[in-house]
Order: sequence, then structure tokens, then C-alpha cells
Amino acid sequence: MSDLARKPCVPCRGGMAALRRDEYEPLLKQLSGWEVEGDHHLRKRYAFPDFVTALAFVNRIGALAEQEGHHPDLGLAWGRVEVQIFTHKADGLTESDFVLAAKIDELPRAGA
Repeated sequence: MSDLARKPCVPCRGGMAALRRDEYEPLLKQLSGWEVEGDHHLRKRYAFPDFVTALAFVNRIGALAEQEGHHPDLGLAWGRVEVQIFTHKADGLTESDFVLAAKIDELPRAGA
């Protein structure tokens, strides 16, 4: 388990500033395959052999999101899942976004 994945997502109460590039780059380096778009959100695409396996992964992400109290935007299509994460109240990235990304990467991807 990565160091980021061991941390909890911290609820944003508002008034929190989004991370600057120099603050989020070290966090991004701890993730694999994630990209920051527009200094605003994290994005990653996962590939699957079929729709059922992709849907099962989306359901795992949903359960994790509820547990952590931090909810990504998800796109589901045959053979792929796209995940976008940012903190709405900060209107950008916070450490919790990187924590959630690390936790998502550790979810099982095989089987339904």
C-alpha cells in the first residue's frame, strides 16, 4: 500500500485554497498514470476487457468514495472507466484528491 493510500481523505469545509503546481507535483509523482489537467483536476483512464468488469470497478470506486466521503466524477463505457477528481469547495486540487487517486489504484480490477 502506498503512503498516500494509507492516509484518510480529509473533508473540505470550504475556505481551503487549491494546491499550487509546486505543491501538487510531489504528490502526482507518487501516482501512476494520473494526469493533472488545467492545474484543476486529476484524470485517469482504466482499460477493461468488457463492460461487466468495468462496471464492477465503478461500483468498487463508488463504495470507496462513500467510505472516504470524497466523490470523483466517473465515466463508464464498454471496456473503460474514466475517473476525474478535484475538490469542489477548493475549486481545484487538494491532498485528498491524490489520496483518493492512490486508493482507487489499489482497488481490484479483475472479475465482476
